[in-house]
Amino acid sequence: MNTISKHITILTLVLISWVSFAQNKDKGYRFEGNDVVFTFNRYDYEKFTDNTTEEKIKFEDLTIDNVVVAGEFNNWSLYDWKMTKVNDNTYELRKSIADFKDEYSWEFKFIVNNQFWAEPSKYDANIKLAERKGSSLNIYNLKMDIKAAIPNKNGNVRFRLRGYQDAKKVIVAGSFNRWNENDFQMYKIENGWELKLNIKPGEYEYRFIVDGHWMEDPSNPSKVTNEFGEFNSYINIGKYVTFLLKGYSNARQVVLAGSFNDWNESDIKMEKGDNGYWRYRMPLPAGKHYYKFIIDGNWILDPENPIKEYDGQGNINSVFMVK
Repeated sequence: MNTISKHITILTLVLISWVSFAQNKDKGYRFEGNDVVFTFNRYDYEKFTDNTTEEKIKFEDLTIDNVVVAGEFNNWSLYDWKMTKVNDNTYELRKSIADFKDEYSWEFKFIVNNQFWAEPSKYDANIKLAERKGSSLNIYNLKMDIKAAIPNKNGNVRFRLRGYQDAKKVIVAGSFNRWNENDFQMYKIENGWELKLNIKPGEYEYRFIVDGHWMEDPSNPSKVTNEFGEFNSYINIGKYVTFLLKGYSNARQVVLAGSFNDWNESDIKMEKGDNGYWRYRMPLPAGKHYYKFIIDGNWILDPENPIKEYDGQGNINSVFMVK
């Protein structure tokens, strides 16, 4: 099997499951893997406001029957996002990061018994002055920030720029970080620059900044015109798919290689399960993907996939479509 030229692909999806977002010290929530975990503890709040009378009461005067998460993400519903009781004072609710679309920041609060709002302190780190019809109120909401991308050596997206060895600094910026010019500095590697990020699935535009000069990804053919009459490179980080290979229980190693990772012969090692299958789960963008399995160094087609095509170089590959 011939390896595809290293010059034709700069952006590579690294086929590792979406992993944990960074932990934070903000009140009311934390990240665990692909989830946001909302946490309410009654001792974190000194006062509660009655939703109907706006009367404030102290926590020791309140008997808790249920707790709900209400915020911009669910139109401040008093009933929809009911939390699970952990103990007499603590409640939690787990939501997938994928449930939070479009926005990066959200305001929210906890409401007890569908009636009493838990009021954050002005000393909490992640507060925002609440507003009503554009006017500030004398109360605070909690604020939750979900970053669409963070650096991670095992990230699900790898950016790579060939050349520019004399550059002092190379940055990747895009719609996944609101085009911040400082967040994501790339690392110098042999023959270029590289950075791996965890990026939430979705469609994004991006550019490289080489010593202050903005440029598109020269090896990514997907691009769109921007407001300056130039081009932004485009990526589609699609849905998760699972590759399975049945049998080969005596194999020492099974590797998955394809058009999605430059046919790399060592990057993606499949896991051997107890059910007789080798397995690997990963995000793939929409479109057609070519692949093969490498069993102890021997390349084979997917024996359970009847769809295959010639690649124009004399090789037949299995085909996986993501729609």
